[in-house]
Amino acid sequence: MSNRSLRKTYKYRLRTTSEQERMLDEVVWQCRRLYNTALEQRIILWKQRCVTITRNEQEAELKDLRAVMPDYAAINSHVLQDVLARLDRTYQAFFRRLQRAEKTGFPRFQARSRWHSFTYKEYGNGARLDNGFLVLSKIGRVAVRWSRPLEGKPKTITLSREADGWYVCFSCANVPIHPLESTKQETGIDLGLESFATLSDGTIVHTPACYRKAERRLKTAQRRVSRRKKGSNRRKKAVSLLAKAHQMVKRQRLDYHHKAALALVRQYDTVYHEDLQVANMLRNHYLAKSIADAGWSQFVSILSFKAACAGRSVVAVNPAYSSQICSGCGILVQKGLSVRWHRCPGCGTSLHRDHNAAKNIERLGQSLRGEVA
Repeated sequence: MSNRSLRKTYKYRLRTTSEQERMLDEVVWQCRRLYNTALEQRIILWKQRCVTITRNEQEAELKDLRAVMPDYAAINSHVLQDVLARLDRTYQAFFRRLQRAEKTGFPRFQARSRWHSFTYKEYGNGARLDNGFLVLSKIGRVAVRWSRPLEGKPKTITLSREADGWYVCFSCANVPIHPLESTKQETGIDLGLESFATLSDGTIVHTPACYRKAERRLKTAQRRVSRRKKGSNRRKKAVSLLAKAHQMVKRQRLDYHHKAALALVRQYDTVYHEDLQVANMLRNHYLAKSIADAGWSQFVSILSFKAACAGRSVVAVNPAYSSQICSGCGILVQKGLSVRWHRCPGCGTSLHRDHNAAKNIERLGQSLRGEVA
């Protein structure tokens, strides 16, 4: 077994009492208020004095803030520091995009619907495990549903509120890698919409179309919310049902991606895939919904991580002309997106365009690794 390790996050559902949920909601509310106050402070100082206040300067003010406001004194200091760290990362990302002449998007104030979590940035300081329970400072012992064993050394703990309750995420370091036995097989995959993926040997992975199948149910739930009076308890219940419907679609897609990625990792030592710019592809308003439903970016991330855990390799290649170039002789055969079959006038190669692209991706990936001339 290899002695290599990596960092991994484990997520578990919490069994909270009504009082614990109230206390957790209060922490989330106070963290959001701190974020908005710190953002307002940065904006005002820049407009009035052209002064930029740093993260360290704002963290230094937390001691005085906790002394005069009991609500913040009841929250662990590391949680408050992480809130200011989030704001600083947002600012850094804004200036980074500004330097690259990209679409900037200035940091904005967070509404209640946009803030759902808080983080203990050091395990053992405000949050720890004790006999299977999660012990949070000033909140108490919270039961955890242990769906799988926790490996490695916990570093940070994040609590998040989702549609069906509270969850905890342990970010663990030194998680051991469990390499699989070599199969001496490689493949290229072409990600698409007609089929979710096509392998270089012609195998087709069918698309789950989770959102498309649930679209009518989601529409009904959304209309139910629209009919309810704002601020009423019936609207709150309808919003909760809508959130759970979207959560189901999200989990169905995630489950499919995990199973498809695991099958590839078990069968192949190396997987070559297209380095797709999904954000740019979503600008196509005719295909945006189907592209978002496929979730290619999430799938590639899951595939890469599972490969790292199993000692496999995942290589991204440039997808340019992968469907146009003939996999048999290498000449360029122009064809529109609506043409689904590749026929080469030079060598006579005839196969589905996605199969042709997958074979080109595999060969290009092998050439990048120096395996073929």
